Amino acid sequence: MAKVAVGAAVACAAALCPAAALVVRIRMRCSGKWARAMAMLREFEENCGTTIGKLRQVADAMAVEMHAGLASEGGSKLKMLISYVDNLPSGDEKGLFYALDLVGTNFRVVRVLLGGKDGGVVKQEFEEVSIPPHLMTESSDALFDYIAAALAKFVAMEGEGLHPSPGRQRELGFTFSFPVRQTSIASGNLIKWTKGFSIEDAVGQDVVGELTKAMERIGLDMRVSALVNDTIGTLAGGRYYNPDVIAAVILGTGTNAAYVERAHAIPKWHGLLPKSGEMVINMEWGSFGSSHLPITEYDQDLDAESLNPGEQIFEKIISGMYFGEIVRRVLLKMAEEADFFGDVGPRKLKIPFILRTPHMSAMHHDASSDLRVVGSKLKDILEVLSFADCISLLYRFTSYLLKLFLNKKNRLIENELEDRNFLFTRFKYSSRYYNEMMWWRFCLSYSIFMFWKISL
Repeated sequence: MAKVAVGAAVACAAALCPAAALVVRIRMRCSGKWARAMAMLREFEENCGTTIGKLRQVADAMAVEMHAGLASEGGSKLKMLISYVDNLPSGDEKGLFYALDLVGTNFRVVRVLLGGKDGGVVKQEFEEVSIPPHLMTESSDALFDYIAAALAKFVAMEGEGLHPSPGRQRELGFTFSFPVRQTSIASGNLIKWTKGFSIEDAVGQDVVGELTKAMERIGLDMRVSALVNDTIGTLAGGRYYNPDVIAAVILGTGTNAAYVERAHAIPKWHGLLPKSGEMVINMEWGSFGSSHLPITEYDQDLDAESLNPGEQIFEKIISGMYFGEIVRRVLLKMAEEADFFGDVGPRKLKIPFILRTPHMSAMHHDASSDLRVVGSKLKDILEVLSFADCISLLYRFTSYLLKLFLNKKNRLIENELEDRNFLFTRFKYSSRYYNEMMWWRFCLSYSIFMFWKISL
């Protein structure tokens, strides 16, 4: 009897769910909320539009800023920083090398043994360390002490055959992914923080000096022999494997580009021309801004509420740190103005940055017919619960929203990289995030979906 009762309850529930979902759908349509949700989605699609004409305007605006940035300091939104790197790896390098890669909200410490042209990379070891959020806004000493401690711990784990030659000091290449005005190959003053960092006493200081002092405080015998931006480090890594690589792009927490420029084409360079005749330029293109960029109301609101309003506009509309937050803001407005999640929207949807880029990536790649990954993420992160049919509609809206957002970002990136006037005709991608770059290009191929795809 109990089994019959349970079976009846299950049957009733199965019958009631579609019925209840149908009632909710009819109610939504009749109240005009459905039309409002559709209108908001269409408006977002239009505002994210990147026509060929608009892309050409963006490319032309960036080219103008590039020339102005090469001509004088402070004359452009693009800093076009001289890196003092006039020679890139050839692949013949040998020996034990250390690297510290401060990329944003985390950093990597790397140990690599190079065997020359025939040996290549003999052995490589690395460790990735997350930076506690409070250290991103505390003090310079606190941040660099934390980094030096992690580096010392990593050095202490040197294995057999991975020790420097007797009497030789360990040397470190320091990749620092924030705007720095370099004064030499191994020194540079921080211009400003990006990517959510805001440590006032570090601005204007030599970041190599800050790291060196931190290492001295804990007795770590290591010398910083080179300071490079992460994009330049990516370019050097690409050149190590391929002599034709002349430019690099970072698409990660932030975004940036670097390329090899002809030294005589840099009016603000006042020193002797390097023997190579070339100089690597760190563009700092995250700070690019133009009235031609497809900036939506959500981009504007995010910028106004950020730690650096009015700055890093290009970075804020395409980089990984802000991707999930933009989508959250769109969903929140749809929840408030179109009852997208029902009469009472998810409480957690009001929490800034609760949606992260890895969540967006997982949802975008959901190829299941019922978009179960999208559903799982919305349930786990936002605690969205509803009837199956309504949830299916919700998932399709969210999935389509992601496609619209990604299309804008990818069209902008593709435009800058493929425009023949942007860098040189010989261009090859080089990135630590190679798989991520492939992901962005993959996203582009899915960009414009017909609107009926989300209709039930």
